[in-house]
Amino acid sequence: MTTFVFTDEQLDLRDMVRRFLAEKSPVSEVRRLMATEAGYDPAVWAQVGRLGLAGLTIPEKYGGAGCGPVEQLIACEEMGAALLCAPYLASSVLATWALLTSGDAAAQADLLPGIASGETIATLAVPEEDGSWAPGQFRVTARRPGDRYLLDGRKSFVLDGMIADLILVTASSEDGPALFAVGGDAPGLSRQAMQTLDMTRKQAALTLSGTPGRLVGRPGAAAEIVAQAIRGGVLALAAEQVGGAQRCLDMAVGYAKVRHQFGRAIGSFQAIKHMCADMLLEVESARSAAYRAAWSAADGAADLPLVASLAKAYCSEAYFHVAASNIQVHGGIGFTWEHDAHLYYRRARSAEVMLGTPASHREVVAGLLLKDAAG
Repeated sequence: MTTFVFTDEQLDLRDMVRRFLAEKSPVSEVRRLMATEAGYDPAVWAQVGRLGLAGLTIPEKYGGAGCGPVEQLIACEEMGAALLCAPYLASSVLATWALLTSGDAAAQADLLPGIASGETIATLAVPEEDGSWAPGQFRVTARRPGDRYLLDGRKSFVLDGMIADLILVTASSEDGPALFAVGGDAPGLSRQAMQTLDMTRKQAALTLSGTPGRLVGRPGAAAEIVAQAIRGGVLALAAEQVGGAQRCLDMAVGYAKVRHQFGRAIGSFQAIKHMCADMLLEVESARSAAYRAAWSAADGAADLPLVASLAKAYCSEAYFHVAASNIQVHGGIGFTWEHDAHLYYRRARSAEVMLGTPASHREVVAGLLLKDAAG
């Protein structure tokens, strides 16, 4: 049996992030920001950079904090609990992982310092019209007239695509799938905000028409780069889901203690007791899965692909179930726009399909187990 214990420094990090979010991301601020076009507060994002959170896993030589997956799990768990409206998953996780795994030293030296400081908001553009994050063939194409690449096509469901200064775009080239860095002000790039269920996390559709892009990594290497970036994103998203699920559980238990019917707290009724107990079981199981995956990543364990997909599949469904149960415990008030329960429900449903559905990750797990059994 393995026991996970956080170091004093990691506990201090959690305390710092929690206090920061309590001040900067109360639900009133979440509601204000989700109604804006940008969907985030530039001043708060600048503070995220100054605190070292934007570059948490970026090496110190590029201006980052040089921390690992466990520290990022801690930060993302707290951000998920607070529903932080900021481009953290897009810039500090997905784009950062893509650059770090690209093996392109020049691109890393040029692009990572800006991401680490928070001055550059980056994102990774993988899904197209079908919304799939599966690395493979892309309809966006890269042609090379002369000594530069020009991109043509359309990307959808791009996290924080409306505000990104740097967009890492996957495209099909004559050498296979490749990754390209596109500036937010590049010619031929147009953006359109998408209406999605989760208003706390903005997404956009991007159209590229002869848009110049800089090749990142080797030609034809995008499939592996994207797979690694998605894995890093899965670790962060699972942590977010744990934080959100814990907050939903806390809301449900708190309400069950103070809401009275028939002269007694509703938490004393067996049906509510059982529902809250089931929620607790799912939250703690999800936490175990997310923590296990983060520790495997930190240790460079060979089972990371397996436990990462397990974490994403379980945490996605657990968060959704807990968020839905939270609304049920609250009864009629839980269904209203004024109550905060629906914000977590929307985040849970959106996160469930982001970076791969639970079903697709279970297929990954099944394939890996079959491969090990045959090996």
